[in-house]
Amino acid sequence: MNHSSNPFLEFIQNNREDLLTEWTNKMKVEDNFKVSTVISDQAYTNICNEYLTILLQHFRQPEEDLTDKVIAFSHKVVQMGWSLRFISTSLGDLGKLIFEKMTTDHSDEEKMSLVLAFDKWIAPVNNEVLYQYASSWERTVSLQKIALQELSAPLIPVFDNITVMPLVGTIDTDRAKRIMENLLEGVVKHRAEVVLIDITGVPVVDTMVAHHIIQASEAVRLVGAKCLLVGIRPEIAQTIVNLGIDLSQVITKNSLQKGIEAALEMTNRQIGSLGE
Repeated sequence: MNHSSNPFLEFIQNNREDLLTEWTNKMKVEDNFKVSTVISDQAYTNICNEYLTILLQHFRQPEEDLTDKVIAFSHKVVQMGWSLRFISTSLGDLGKLIFEKMTTDHSDEEKMSLVLAFDKWIAPVNNEVLYQYASSWERTVSLQKIALQELSAPLIPVFDNITVMPLVGTIDTDRAKRIMENLLEGVVKHRAEVVLIDITGVPVVDTMVAHHIIQASEAVRLVGAKCLLVGIRPEIAQTIVNLGIDLSQVITKNSLQKGIEAALEMTNRQIGSLGE
């Protein structure tokens, strides 16, 4: 076997349809997460076919830069929800399939030559696919994190000059920074006189969380508005007392309803019933 030539090009070209069918079937068997229940057979075929096209193009023109095509391919795989382990296993299955079909009735020496050729021609493409998959996944997760951060601290106007920020979930340092930014920007944007921070959905209020809330309240005061902390449940109140956290500078209410009533009073309004 001539190591300077590519032994895979002609074989894959001549057996492409068979390889495609068998490889696709193997992928479905390996699909432990049952992606096939939501992805059509044609989608599997299209992805496998696209990979073979990239592989053959690399064989024909090894000097050509296929990075953009590999990036586009990897991005599609990420969007389909396939894991890195699944992709790695599937690429390995294709390699085994090619090797088994090409080494029928071959000597051990010829098989070893083919292994060396695999490392030269196919392994670099597989490595690039896995690298670009990881990069695409990281970009996707990063974008999702940014989107979640945008939604994690919304400031909602409920009345003229009164806004509410409902918080749900754990508050860490990064999220506290987002809360502060949204509060200050929202106060100016909505011309808020009173801001209610609703912590009904915050499971734990410890010293760090209380510190962030006090900082946010002070920042709101400095831009000319007042801050109310609402949604303090009995267990949260007990925790605050046990930790010795001083919230004396922050106006607190046990519910959002009580907070809105207080905010209306602060803006010289009140809730009344309509007479008949």
